[in-house]
Amino acid sequence: MRSIKLENLKKSINGGKIINGISLSIPAGKFFALLGPSGCGKTTLLRLIAGLETVDSGSIYLGEENITMRPIHERPINIVFQNYALFPHLNVFENIAYSLKLKKLPKAVIQQKVFKILEAFHLESHIYKLTSQLSGGQQQRVALARAIVNEPDVLLLDEPLAALDFKLRERMLIELIELQDKLKTTFVYVTHDQFEALTVADQMAIMNHQGEIEQTGTPKEIYEFPVSSFVAKFVGTTNILPGKLRNLHQDPELEIPDLGRVKLYIPQKKEWMKEGQDVVLSIRPEKVFISKKEVQNFSNHLKGTVQSIVYHGRSTQYNLILKNGMRLQVFEQNEEHFPQEVIDYDNEVHLYWQKENAVILET
Repeated sequence: MRSIKLENLKKSINGGKIINGISLSIPAGKFFALLGPSGCGKTTLLRLIAGLETVDSGSIYLGEENITMRPIHERPINIVFQNYALFPHLNVFENIAYSLKLKKLPKAVIQQKVFKILEAFHLESHIYKLTSQLSGGQQQRVALARAIVNEPDVLLLDEPLAALDFKLRERMLIELIELQDKLKTTFVYVTHDQFEALTVADQMAIMNHQGEIEQTGTPKEIYEFPVSSFVAKFVGTTNILPGKLRNLHQDPELEIPDLGRVKLYIPQKKEWMKEGQDVVLSIRPEKVFISKKEVQNFSNHLKGTVQSIVYHGRSTQYNLILKNGMRLQVFEQNEEHFPQEVIDYDNEVHLYWQKENAVILET
């Protein structure tokens, strides 16, 4: 296993800038997720690392080794594509053994390696089937087995679960986590699906529409402490409340037009924070407590009217409108079979949150 380091990487296609000066460190032996909207350059970045595309400028390091100009067949890196790219005329054994045969390994060694990985991926009973005879989940396992059998230092995964249904995707995510933990290979997983990224990643990076890295960190760091409105809205669901900073040097507050003031927690003031500055407050829907009763011990309190209710099984989503016309979402965990308080359409409710659970961001 080896780390990957990208230094000021740039790439344009047909005159359009795709990758805009990306610098990024991917630690060795970790499950790293690259998350961003469609068209932001995630797949292009993966292809640059793999050697399928050449960089316009910048450097790519594998460990301490500069591999920027190294051809694809000399890079100890494999890639699994969204469509798996299996050979339809070859059976499962032949697909997995293909790269080993190219290396001209002895037949006995090839068989030993392939049978070992077939067992690891629970594919023993499908060894002589054509890939067209397999289910989507089985095809995905074959693609992974083929990529891993020659023991690469890095495995790149380009939205490998996109073609699977939700239940199968959930199961395969767990299998990928267990596989990476067992192999300790550096995994780089590209997706536009926040659920997938938050599920699998030890660390992750968020790309924006301009082909730039917006934030890196653990899933918890990025979800709980986004550095921008883009990250807050793209990773998970959040409520964005615009307003002006007040009492910045005493007891900070956000003045929200036609709504009043809410208290803020600012553990470390940033350079851009000025008295009267236009900012936004980001508060996650699950951090807001909703009730028809008045309660104490919360930093902040607003009132709203229930517009719609969505039952998700594990939680209930309330869509509310505040007195200034702004909309707010609240997620309430469904902990009781027979809750003592039932909230219905058009109910006026109280909304509470602790100031430490909200984040202040630049507009």
